[in-house]
Amino acid sequence: MKDDPNDPRLPLSEFTAVGQWSVTERGVCSDRPVHGELIFYVASDMKEFQERYKQKVMAAIAAGEGASGLNSRVFVGKSFAVTPTQTKSALALARSDLRILTCNPTFAVPEGYKKEKALVDGCVLSDFVNSSDGSGSPNLQTPQDAGGQKPGQPGQGSLGLPRAGSIQELKSLVGPAMDCSHFTTVPTEVAVESIDYEPVVQGAPLDWGVTGRGLCGVPAGAQRAHGLTWLDTVGDMKKLQAKAKAAQLADLKDDGKLKATASRLLVGENIAVETNDPAVRGGLYQQQFLYLNCVPGFSAPAGYRLERSRADGCVLTNYEPEHPAG
Repeated sequence: MKDDPNDPRLPLSEFTAVGQWSVTERGVCSDRPVHGELIFYVASDMKEFQERYKQKVMAAIAAGEGASGLNSRVFVGKSFAVTPTQTKSALALARSDLRILTCNPTFAVPEGYKKEKALVDGCVLSDFVNSSDGSGSPNLQTPQDAGGQKPGQPGQGSLGLPRAGSIQELKSLVGPAMDCSHFTTVPTEVAVESIDYEPVVQGAPLDWGVTGRGLCGVPAGAQRAHGLTWLDTVGDMKKLQAKAKAAQLADLKDDGKLKATASRLLVGENIAVETNDPAVRGGLYQQQFLYLNCVPGFSAPAGYRLERSRADGCVLTNYEPEHPAG
């Protein structure tokens, strides 16, 4: 890092300078892996710094630049700010305790991201890296419906969803789709988890609206767990889908991909199955289970089911992209 005002790494058009916006020092360092620079500003009065930035954005908007500040790269701390020149640098900074200062009045922090008050009215602090070319943070808002078709109104009508009156009935129902020769019931206050087979439902199942739970496969003991699939009877499907949506968005947040070890939630009317085995899910689709998909921008090709979820911004479908996980 250097604080030389003539450093060639500094942008040709100044954001601000020492002596302005209460800035007392300015420096620059290189983010070599992404071929970018980080420009640092030490501010004696962060409220003044934010107010002056807001004025800069509002002046640009008044001059006809309506999108000014929408893709802000102004990261602020308590007494300093950082402006990276590359989006990849911004994504890395967004995972720290720094927050992006955005003052364009049309900006809204997408669902799934932190939103905090700025020191001046009309601005917001968040960890969402906006980018017009799609290289920023994944936008976790409402997915798009395939072909403009409304969820819950497929062209050929709904085939319905399966239901079961108990865990044992659910076990019999899913038998053709999976090996459930090793089966145990799980108390609803207990969470059984594995590093290779992560359930959707974390913590107390009752908090997710799950009233009964069973586990197919062999939990970890003398050897690693294998073939785990969770079976659920559901008393509150809306609660289950809402919490599963939040978990899915959290999984997507860093890189836009779902972990391969994380189970997907397939639902019926009053039952659900959690599995990370694509072959098992394929068999369950044949039994009319549908996958809760909250991936932004998702669409299903013609011929697949796409129906309304109980969670806003998600759909139920039997289509999975070729590379849904990472």
